[in-house]
Amino acid sequence: MKTAARASRTVALFAASILFLGGTARAEEIRVMTSGAFTAPYLQLIPEFERATHNKIVTAYGASMGNAPDSIPSRLQRGEPVDIVILAADALDALIKQGKVVPGSRVDLVRSSIGMAVRAGAPMPDISTVDALKRTLLEARSIAYSASASGVYLSHEMFQRLGIADQIRSKCKRIASEPVGAVVARGDAEIGFQQISELLPVPGIDYVGPLPREVQKVTVFSAGVAVGAKQPDAARALIKFLASPAAAPVIKKTGLELVTQAR
Repeated sequence: MKTAARASRTVALFAASILFLGGTARAEEIRVMTSGAFTAPYLQLIPEFERATHNKIVTAYGASMGNAPDSIPSRLQRGEPVDIVILAADALDALIKQGKVVPGSRVDLVRSSIGMAVRAGAPMPDISTVDALKRTLLEARSIAYSASASGVYLSHEMFQRLGIADQIRSKCKRIASEPVGAVVARGDAEIGFQQISELLPVPGIDYVGPLPREVQKVTVFSAGVAVGAKQPDAARALIKFLASPAAAPVIKKTGLELVTQAR
């Protein structure tokens, strides 16, 4: 208990020091759009930043890519107000090229790996090796994966590499606008794949483990300042806080790895 309280105070003090040393002591409203992979640590870190700085964070959630109405690209296309976007690095780079995010503002926050889950209490399939993963996929009655970064990798690359894309296509479900774990939890898919940090918080599922190293896809999730941001200085202060060593314990606990060399 004392350790947790001490860690919380450290995070709060670090958040405050970033803001005040940056010359943005006046309380602001910062609008953030973030993808699911970073949501778990974000939800724990933001209250500390708000308490330390008196800023108010207004958050919208959406996938890094795709055409779903709540995806981050769709929100930006509609012109929704935003100061910070947090999403897969490749998707962020695309937004920079489109003139939606300020060039040079990208800061890499975390590395995220893909894992698998089953409904709580169901048998735990073996995915410890590539051959075991392949068998599990072929034997599964239904397979769910995200419409965002992890699912794009699975459906466009990994299944082809395993040589089973045609065999499993009819039982695959592409999930948009909700966590894959929620689909698995209610029994609409036997197994589900998503970023580990997106699976771990979902009730009603059991986390099986990560993809084998040989077929694992590690995705970097990054933050950038939106073009037209109303609070660019406060936005940069928040990004600096999220990328700081003070955030590392929370990030690690949620199944992610802090990027220590942010560009």
